Formats: sequence, structure tokens, C-alpha cells
Amino acid sequence: MKKLFIILTSLIISSSLMAAGSDNSSSSSSETSLYEDAVKLVKRAGKFEKKEKTEKAKKLYTEAFNKLEKAHKSDKKNPDILNYMGFTSRKVGNFDQAEKFYLKGLNIKPNHNGINEYLGELYVQTNRIDKANERLEVLKNCNCKEYGELELIIKTRGTKVY
Repeated sequence: MKKLFIILTSLIISSSLMAAGSDNSSSSSSETSLYEDAVKLVKRAGKFEKKEKTEKAKKLYTEAFNKLEKAHKSDKKNPDILNYMGFTSRKVGNFDQAEKFYLKGLNIKPNHNGINEYLGELYVQTNRIDKANERLEVLKNCNCKEYGELELIIKTRGTKVY
């Protein structure tokens, strides 16, 4: 009985450790698999980005986007998928497309911390600081890391790569 408890506890903990920006919306297993695969690609891309291997990072972001697009076809109401579709689009420089995905996600879940942060970062990147501050205002009372991260990006705009 004790082993079963430990196994179940481990499964619950590991399944709750999703990527940053996720609000853990439910979806079926095939979409979850595509989503989780995409998140892994995004994390790998981020590591390449930190090493300034931009082309490799962009390739992985594109690969992640393709998986997310497939997941979205059968799970159109999942803001986490739309969040990462926006994120990967932004990372390859497609700001218009990224903004559309973020806004679509906010239509589903207006208080999604990850989307509000990433949309704010997009607004900083596109010199729309007033709109970035609107996203910061939405996050103001969330008591979350996304607020602090966006606040720092707004304050240090021009000195950081997003």
C-alpha cells in the first residue's frame, strides 16, 4: 500500500510540473503528447538561444509550432497551446501572427499569466510600451513570477533580448 501511495504521489507531482506559462488546461492524451513534445522543443530552443545559436533555435521553435498547430486542430479551446503558438511565432520574428495567437488565448482565459506576460514582451519588442503596461496591470495582483519578469523587461527595454 505504501508503494502504491509513493507511485501515485510521484505521478501527480510529475504531471503538475508543466512548462512555464502553462495553466494546465485539460486535453486529450494525443494533444497532450503533441503539446508536451512542443514544450520540450521550446526548452531546447531556449538553450540554443542562450548559446547564441540562433538558427538552430529558430528551427526548433518552428518544429514546436508545427506540433502545437496539430494539437490546436483538435483542442481549439486550450489557452496553453495558443500561448506557445504565440511564443514560438514571436521567437521566429512573426510578431503579427504571435499577437493573434496571444489575443485568441486571452479571449478564452483573460487572466492567463503566461499569455499576459508574453504578450507584454511582444509589445515591448514592438515599441508599444503603453500596451505592455496594460498587460503588467492585468498581472499586478497575481503574486506570480510573470509580473516581475514583465516589469523588469519593461524597465530595462532596449537592453535585453526577449
